[in-house]
Amino acid sequence: MHDPFPIPPPPFLVKATTPLAEFLNLPTLPIHIHELLLATLSYHLICAYISPFLSRRLFPSVYPCLPLRSQVNWDVHVVSLVQSVVVCAAAIWVMIADKERKSMGWEQRIWGYTGAGGMIQAFAAGYFLWDLQICLRYLGIFGPGLLMHAVAALVVFSLGFRPFVNYYAPTFILYELSSPFLNFHWFFDKLHMTGSRPQWYNGILLLGSFFCCRLLWGTYQSLRVYQDCWAALHFSDTQLSPAATGSNMSKEVTHPMGILELMDPIGGRGELMKYNPYPENMPLWLGLTYLGSNMMLNTLNFYWFGKMIETVKKRFRTPKQDAKAKEDGEVVDAVVEGVELDGRVVEEATDGNVKGEEEMDGNVKSGKTSGFEEADGEMRRRELSEPE
Repeated sequence: MHDPFPIPPPPFLVKATTPLAEFLNLPTLPIHIHELLLATLSYHLICAYISPFLSRRLFPSVYPCLPLRSQVNWDVHVVSLVQSVVVCAAAIWVMIADKERKSMGWEQRIWGYTGAGGMIQAFAAGYFLWDLQICLRYLGIFGPGLLMHAVAALVVFSLGFRPFVNYYAPTFILYELSSPFLNFHWFFDKLHMTGSRPQWYNGILLLGSFFCCRLLWGTYQSLRVYQDCWAALHFSDTQLSPAATGSNMSKEVTHPMGILELMDPIGGRGELMKYNPYPENMPLWLGLTYLGSNMMLNTLNFYWFGKMIETVKKRFRTPKQDAKAKEDGEVVDAVVEGVELDGRVVEEATDGNVKGEEEMDGNVKSGKTSGFEEADGEMRRRELSEPE
């Protein structure tokens, strides 16, 4: 499937990007560079101008009263919400409309290329490029951990322009289906709706979507990409299927995993391999980089899911239950709550009981970005920020 984006790449951008693409061995980058830069520019405009403008008018009693760091977080969450909706809708459409995906063998899933998959990769890379500059600009708010996450995510998605696992770009971007509910959960807290019925319903959708999209779908697709990468690491040219070479002769080939496959030739399939007409063994560093990042993210998804359940339980725990927990010696620690930012998860500290606060001139001073404090047996929200 060709790139469905209606605007072709400007020749001057293609010419300017080609030397860098050749140096980094990213041959499909020049034909998607306009999509990448357009995504980055769009997210910047939303964060810097559109979100502050609309938020002040839609929430005049909330947004202007937030400390600067919380306004930055608010605007970043708006970008995350928009990005997750747009990129997931595009990915689902590509997976349905791109008929070539359904007949791909492991060779095409690893080395193949379609314009539609390249478009999804460009949108994702554009988000993480924006994310990188946000983390650099507000390093004191987001910290070095999220900066490293932004760098790693940008590198991994950029590898798709080799092309490499272009097939899996729409597949793994569906992790973002849980992001709208994560963002709404954060907004409910800022709108003084902590513990409300809407937040409860959203919490159920959040946990359900996170479990289905990340733990079930994500783990299954990760096993598939592990198998394909294993095949590519142990590849020899005698094992190429006709579907990968574009041959008109059907033959039985042995999959490196030991599975016999009968690959029927499909006209035009050589087009999918035009950037890798003579595939070689996958470089070990490439496989380790991709699979290592994937495994780390899957592990974090299981960890975050447990923390999310604990966070939701604390949001809706009754005063009586909370008092009993305190009597039993329960220590209410900061709970890491996963907050999606267009592909990534921001770790924000949300807390039922934040220690070490100092009241000065009516302002709360704390090292946390935001938090929740329980007082007189009831939850109430407080914005915690460092003095500007």
